[in-house]
Amino acid sequence: MLNTVPLVLAASLLAPAVPAAAAPDPVRALAKDIVSSGASGVQIRTVHNGRSRTVTAGVSELDSRKPLSPNGRFRIGSATKMFTSTVVLQLVAEHRILLDTPVDQYVPGLLPHGKEITVRMLLQHTSGLYDYTESLPLFGPELEKIRYRHHSPESMVAVSTAKPLDFPPGSRHSYSNTNFIVLGMLIERTTGHAWGTEAAQRILWPLGLRHTSVPGDRTGIAGPHAHGYQEMNGELVDVTELNPSMAWAAGEIISTTADLDEFVRALAAGRLVPPDLLTQMTTPRSATEEYGLGVRTPVTACGNRVFGHTGGIPGFQTVAFTSPDGKQRVEASVTLGRGPDFDWTRAVLDKVFCS
Repeated sequence: MLNTVPLVLAASLLAPAVPAAAAPDPVRALAKDIVSSGASGVQIRTVHNGRSRTVTAGVSELDSRKPLSPNGRFRIGSATKMFTSTVVLQLVAEHRILLDTPVDQYVPGLLPHGKEITVRMLLQHTSGLYDYTESLPLFGPELEKIRYRHHSPESMVAVSTAKPLDFPPGSRHSYSNTNFIVLGMLIERTTGHAWGTEAAQRILWPLGLRHTSVPGDRTGIAGPHAHGYQEMNGELVDVTELNPSMAWAAGEIISTTADLDEFVRALAAGRLVPPDLLTQMTTPRSATEEYGLGVRTPVTACGNRVFGHTGGIPGFQTVAFTSPDGKQRVEASVTLGRGPDFDWTRAVLDKVFCS
């Protein structure tokens, strides 16, 4: 008896296999969207259960075809606040600073309301201090007037205290860079060392963050890096070089996605701050707020709370976030052009932590 096979089945057996369509890559697609919406370049590093990868899009410098280096350095802006708050909380753990003690006890006479504003209020942005950066020309042609100028922490605090408090200390949350300038001064007064020295000795060196630096008045970025731009009088101007003392302990650090990843991983693992203080650090003051002690604590579109920080300084924007257990992490740098024209920071959190 012959072994017969239906024609349709036979045809299917003889037909060459068609490879399955590759699953869309949401992170790579987002990187391309960021560049197409006006950024000059982007690098996004993701980690999931120990597996890391970095995607890039755009160019490292306008008028060139040179792609971004996935290991390139960049200005992290306000992601610096995580480093500053970590040093402060280490000093709390050493019983050299108390969270609920007024600032005036550590830096007497610095603030007109120093007897009312506590260290905790500075860390959680509930001090009411006016944000000194609101009085700096950080955008457009006026930036050129201050771009290479040294700014002392005392001068930045003076800009703030020349204004009235935005609200009574402790009554509500409002983000103010002045809080972290004061915290940097508090670190220096308590330890007798520059805030950057304390950050290096306590965080950068122990974690082996060889590509992370606290530049002080140095205007350039050492090593491979992409260039950031800002529009001035209709033209894009390279603003990569600037004096980051304008941000100091609130935003001056230069890093890489790999170094930032090691930092947030160590933070989540409890290697930098004791568990009780880490809980306080990563717990928002109320259900309606998304800020703990020096870290942002947003809830993603799928309901997962993460912690880390965003950052912005002329030419650069940054994100660095981790899940509470440290198993999922993301770090990204966008070098600016005429965009991006959408909230890419929230988009990247949702793409990474909800997929």
